[in-house]
Amino acid sequence: MVPDAAFLDRLAAVARQEQFLTVLSREDALARFRAAVPHASLPAEPVGLAESLGRVLAEDIASPIDVPPFDRSLVDGFAIRAADSAGAGEASPVRLALNPEILACGTAPALAVAAGTATPIATGGVIPRGADAVVMVEHTEFLKHDGAPAIELVRPAGPGQFIGSAGADMALGETVLRRASLITAREIGMLAACGLARVPVVRRPRVAVLSTGDELVAPGETLRPGAIYDSNGAIVAASVIENGGAALARGIVPDDEAALEAAIRESLATCDLVVLSGGTSKGAGDVSHRILSRLGEPGILVHGVALKPGKPLCLAMAQGKAIVVLPGFPTSAMFTFHEFVVPLIRAMAGLAPREEATVSATLPQRLGSELGRMEFVMASLAPGPDGLMALPLPKGSGSVTAFSQADGFFAVPANRAGLEAGERVALTRLGAGVKPPDLTIVGSHCLGLDRLVGRLAERGIRARTLWVGSSGGLAALKRGECDLAAMHLLDPASGLYNTPFLGAGLRLAPGWRRMQGVVHRADDPRFSGACAEAAVRAILADADSVMVNRNTGSGTRLLVEGLLKGVRPAGFWNQPRSHNAVAAAVAQGRADWGVAIEGVARAYGLGFLPLTQEHYDLAYREERRDGPALSAFLALLDEPGTRADLAGLGFSRGEEA
Repeated sequence: MVPDAAFLDRLAAVARQEQFLTVLSREDALARFRAAVPHASLPAEPVGLAESLGRVLAEDIASPIDVPPFDRSLVDGFAIRAADSAGAGEASPVRLALNPEILACGTAPALAVAAGTATPIATGGVIPRGADAVVMVEHTEFLKHDGAPAIELVRPAGPGQFIGSAGADMALGETVLRRASLITAREIGMLAACGLARVPVVRRPRVAVLSTGDELVAPGETLRPGAIYDSNGAIVAASVIENGGAALARGIVPDDEAALEAAIRESLATCDLVVLSGGTSKGAGDVSHRILSRLGEPGILVHGVALKPGKPLCLAMAQGKAIVVLPGFPTSAMFTFHEFVVPLIRAMAGLAPREEATVSATLPQRLGSELGRMEFVMASLAPGPDGLMALPLPKGSGSVTAFSQADGFFAVPANRAGLEAGERVALTRLGAGVKPPDLTIVGSHCLGLDRLVGRLAERGIRARTLWVGSSGGLAALKRGECDLAAMHLLDPASGLYNTPFLGAGLRLAPGWRRMQGVVHRADDPRFSGACAEAAVRAILADADSVMVNRNTGSGTRLLVEGLLKGVRPAGFWNQPRSHNAVAAAVAQGRADWGVAIEGVARAYGLGFLPLTQEHYDLAYREERRDGPALSAFLALLDEPGTRADLAGLGFSRGEEA
């Protein structure tokens, strides 16, 4: 039989296709593809909170409020003054008169807790003025004394017992979620707790999915002789969605050059990426390579990769968008899709590369647990001397941020009273794509450090921050659990900040200066025209005044102790862990004064009496100085842009030590 003209034309097309099939190594193909096609996230778009699930944050999110917005009770019971419970026991109960109000959730206190009194309070209720502890209702006995209601305490209460401080979870202005964070249910909870209804997220890449071939039939239709069902289209579309993209199914396009070109051009006009399966080999029916060559520069980048399976892969770019033609066999198609296309989709969607779901890590210190109950411990990952370390998070069950800071969780069996230092744990990841941070910073929180961490993130360096106070950060650094300790510790003997507390092998990176001072309500005449020391002396003589302290181990606590000179006024045992909690207590009238930094005082509209310019510095281990992430951080400290950022926050860059 003599071949007809159409058959001869198709044979000629096969011959012309030879020039496109130049096989490259996997590494060369990836390099050529990445050099031509930007693997970067798409622009931001605002979406409603409910629609943000599964999306990626396009900007850092700072809390617009304190969470919780007030000091609150963690149990059902009675708000008291801890000093009133001293000596309480089964044989010697302490009697307290009940105040005539009940603090249910959402009820603002009207009465202060005076000495010898208690106020009934529900879990989540606002702590009233004068109270510095809560006792559980189970540890009291109700009675009437001389006809008036009262309670008897059968055990003493410690200051701060069962009280959650304002801002203990998320502080006003604190960066609570970072750009590029994947929004899961736990992030939705954090955003809702901040009162945010709309969220800036990375736009999902729109991916056109086409299947090519005369032999293909859509699932559900009758299978004709010589045909196969199109499985690639469904698999590719599902994989696009699984990796953060929006799949636009374009169906099956026959091996007709005009029809296929029209479908590709329409997809390029409406989508960010075009993925075809089939039409990459040297068979007589393949036409995609000819179409790609005339869609625009640079055209075909790769046609043939040294992979098994997956050799016929074709990569192209036209009109500023990538076009990928996968092999027709399903195994080959999915192998090359995950190798070449998934990284691009995830990058465009702002997602991190895929990772395994479970990792092994070492526990750096002993972790106690309750016998008889299996405990799940939230933990973050950090590099250690022998691989990854699992750092248990310090925040408790009422915390939302523990989820955002965690890389995963591990279990402590019910028959164990804890895990010992050095034990290996299997950490289950919280969501795909999470990886250990490049840099772990532990210590005292500062908005200036938030700004630097954000700058690092812009450069592809991911830092994890854990706020445990200056002393806690230094202790973690000495144990090797972090790269940097953020601290502002004053040595009363020498008058020096931070340096006297360093041990062998530790170095100090000078950070910046922050003005600490006495904060008070702006309309309080007791502070008008006075310096900080004089104002404190005067208010300590006022029996009705109430202070708010800071936690032991914090740098600010040392300043407070210097002001008090051994005096223990009302409110001394109210010891929150942040500047924001101090400011919130004063602004809400639960205290009259405290010590905090100037920027926080401004944020809360409080009066501020300067006390001292403290040194907020970063300590690190000398042997880790040359690590890429730590070196980048130390270099960032000295950049002009950093000085400008810090100045905008009211801080001044410290001089080199």
